[in-house]
Amino acid sequence: MTTVARSLAGATLALAFATGSFAAAAAQGWDMPTPYPDATFHTQNIAEFAQDVREATGGALDITVHSAGSLIKHPEIKRSVRSGIVPIGEMLISLHANENPIYGLDSVPFLATSYADAKALYDAQRGALDAALAEEGLTLLFSVPWPPQGIYASAELDDVEDLRGLRFRTYNPGTARIAELSGAMPVQVEVADLPTAFATGRVEATITSPSTGVNSKFWDFVTHYHDTQAWLPRNMVVVNSRAFQGLDAEVRAAVLEAAAAAEARGWEMSEADTVAATETLAENGVAVVTPSEALAAGFQEIGAQIADEWAESAGETGAAVLEAYRAN
Repeated sequence: MTTVARSLAGATLALAFATGSFAAAAAQGWDMPTPYPDATFHTQNIAEFAQDVREATGGALDITVHSAGSLIKHPEIKRSVRSGIVPIGEMLISLHANENPIYGLDSVPFLATSYADAKALYDAQRGALDAALAEEGLTLLFSVPWPPQGIYASAELDDVEDLRGLRFRTYNPGTARIAELSGAMPVQVEVADLPTAFATGRVEATITSPSTGVNSKFWDFVTHYHDTQAWLPRNMVVVNSRAFQGLDAEVRAAVLEAAAAAEARGWEMSEADTVAATETLAENGVAVVTPSEALAAGFQEIGAQIADEWAESAGETGAAVLEAYRAN
């Protein structure tokens, strides 16, 4: 594009805003892959985010949400956003912990076991997380936690030893390490495939949120939910930085405003979902049990070892983040 053409284009955009016809002048459509079903509160929150952006920009930016891995499978979403295949996407942060330890911090067991602690950990982590994503050409828009994680199984677990030999569903390096340290057999399965995996015996136990259990109707396959409140893993919505900077300034501002609202709304939705989902599990015949002292102690020991391993792998950056978190 020549200098004159660029100047004319800029004038056209300015006139479009002034006349209220910006959407017609420069409408863009973005496809947004997400990994979870429509019933999941994360997906519902993102649908509201997309609608907020659409309304705030008068349709100048129209984000189409493709849920349940229908457009791009979960493990490939971040790479697809980074490479520009799609401009924006949602993913579980810890799914990429093997790429950079900072991506695994929120899933270190028993480090942050409440919403207040999880928020403090996010605040301490944010700078390092932004920096890691920037190196990949990505910009973090917002991050929302899942409810605290608990263990689903077809029998009550009294001790960590009860996990030994069970086929244990994993979804990130942290859960794989839990399986390894407890003697379980790790099986990587995406959330959309969990009902089939349980039904066929490919998976016998998993650690995940009560909302996932409800959305996937775990009561058809398991009998017990152990409310370990092990950690609050977070999802993140990221955008390709080049695509984001290519938006008009007013559109970028609208996206950031909608993202801030989505983050605040998402944390509230997560807390409400924890209560509602746990009640729904019980109503459908799943025994919601408080972990025995032996089981809790066993997981505390596993968590301490994983935390030490994480700190060692994360170096000075990780040490600074942990120090900031523990200082609160």
